[in-house]
Amino acid sequence: MPDALLDKLRATVGTQNVLTGVELSPYVIEGRTPEAAVFPGSVDEVAAVIGLAADAARPVTPWGGGTAASVGMPAAPAGLVLGLRRLSRLLEHEPGDLTASVEAGMTVEAFQTALRGRGQWVSLDPADARLATLGGVLATNASGPRRHLYGTARDLLIGVTVVTADGTVVRGGGKVVKNVAGYDLPKLFVGSYGTLGVIVEATVKLRPLPDHERLVCIPFERLKDAGAAVRALLASDLIPNAIELLDAPAGAALGAESPALVVGFDGLREQVDWQCAELNRLAVACGGQEGRPLPDGTWPRLETAARAAFPVVAAVMSFSVLPSQVADLMEQGAGGARARGLASAWAAHAGVGVVRAAVGSDVRPKEPSAIAAVLREWRELARAGGGHGTLEWAPLAVKSQVPVWDDPGAAVRIMERIKAQLDPRNILNPGRFVAGI
Repeated sequence: MPDALLDKLRATVGTQNVLTGVELSPYVIEGRTPEAAVFPGSVDEVAAVIGLAADAARPVTPWGGGTAASVGMPAAPAGLVLGLRRLSRLLEHEPGDLTASVEAGMTVEAFQTALRGRGQWVSLDPADARLATLGGVLATNASGPRRHLYGTARDLLIGVTVVTADGTVVRGGGKVVKNVAGYDLPKLFVGSYGTLGVIVEATVKLRPLPDHERLVCIPFERLKDAGAAVRALLASDLIPNAIELLDAPAGAALGAESPALVVGFDGLREQVDWQCAELNRLAVACGGQEGRPLPDGTWPRLETAARAAFPVVAAVMSFSVLPSQVADLMEQGAGGARARGLASAWAAHAGVGVVRAAVGSDVRPKEPSAIAAVLREWRELARAGGGHGTLEWAPLAVKSQVPVWDDPGAAVRIMERIKAQLDPRNILNPGRFVAGI
């Protein structure tokens, strides 16, 4: 990187907030080291840094907590990491309106702690709330088990401030729930993986804290029976906030040692007690055992159960399919991996059709071609039912053989035009997203 550009960056954000050399080790992605990591302390500084990068034709990688850094392809040319950790303030909390505005670098855990003191929470539960930032959760549309009842990040966002690729600060939405007329601009940036703009502030809807919450684990001898219990649960009058289906390896990561159905409820204690009793009755009729409550600390482990099944993971893929197809995909996918001599673990947000699978490894690295073959087979299984698959994590040797993103079809033309309009010089996370956007 030219010394002149480094000097300008240091003058903009402070010398101590520009990292180079060995200090960049936490920001190496797939073996590729950025030229510098820059940490602005205000929205204006974010805009200034992006403007300098654009003028110098340097790619910019927005960085919250780094929990999704492995998703997608890293930028081929080295560039800047734009870290948002200094933008971590709770800007405004209106308990009466059930809304809050926050800077994008605040972690989900810190945000929840601040809200909990006033009896409220934001209904998001990503895998690592301690590291995941609100901006990163929005940029990746990340969610956890409670999405079954409460939806995803895009369902909670009502206002956003974004810095675009030319350094322009754009504000969309507002600070009250009923504020949208015409195109809902904030939703455009949710799930865009930082390719359209850098989210710097957001306003979200909140909920009152429930009086009581319980997570119940029901073991099954067969995954097929657990899938039948999921269908029966979805057809019942019960209102769970989470429905998780785990195969035996993923269940073992939670101490179940067998396929398991994990269901959450919240509300008044009497309501939760009644729903848990009804769940037991329903599950036993499908071949399940008596349910047992899980400790509160289990919630974050549900999102990573498939990956936690192995000490070494060779690849992780997620799928979106119809809820009725979840158990079949898990069984067929595991069978396909076994036929190729590979172990796998499967876990699903079964009520919404989101499935995650991990390919296990041992101390000897597996051949990339063998792993790639299994991943391609899994993706075809999902496509056969109208679903799709995304490669969440894998070495570059595997990513070179299996596209990270599934084919978006005709929608890619619209996506490419939006990218060209908002980032004509292609500096924001270039090549990371769908179709090389």
